[in-house]
Amino acid sequence: MPLPLSANAPRPAPIRILGIDPGSQRTGVGIVDVAADGRVAHVHHQPLVLLDAESFPLRLRKLLDGLWALIAQFRPDEVAVEQVFLSNNAMSALKLGQARGAAVAACVARDLPVSEYAAKEIKLALVGSGSADKRQIQHMVGAMLGLSGKLQADAADALAVAITHAHVRASAQRLGVAAREAWGRKGRGRR
Repeated sequence: MPLPLSANAPRPAPIRILGIDPGSQRTGVGIVDVAADGRVAHVHHQPLVLLDAESFPLRLRKLLDGLWALIAQFRPDEVAVEQVFLSNNAMSALKLGQARGAAVAACVARDLPVSEYAAKEIKLALVGSGSADKRQIQHMVGAMLGLSGKLQADAADALAVAITHAHVRASAQRLGVAAREAWGRKGRGRR
């Protein structure tokens, strides 16, 4: 008995998403593949440790070089970055903003589309609560990706950003709208 035509059709390649949790001392990166059916698979994660640079501008250079190396090695299709949260310490917030800007610039310079998500959006997407703590995020990321052992916090956050983007992409495709519009519809009334 011949297979139905749809079974013979080539399956679309997975979409590779690079998630970034920016930091001025350590930037988390996480890479996932998203299959056409929405399944998310772990590809890579690590922290980019920037503290051994001699000055803050050289930390930013190290961040750029590290991201460019990962982009060349893993060839992501899209990037998701966590938005900066407000801090009580103005200098820390400024440095974090500069690191985030460097991360976004590194990706845009490689012609990658960048989506941004607030921490509350990420927590809501992964745990169902915008007030989830770090341990809950680490646990859910590990469970969703089938990873064993405790994840380093920055890398877990980066994977969480990538997973959030995967969920938003899937919602957008189902709704036939842009990803940010899908998030707006998805999160209404639940924050």
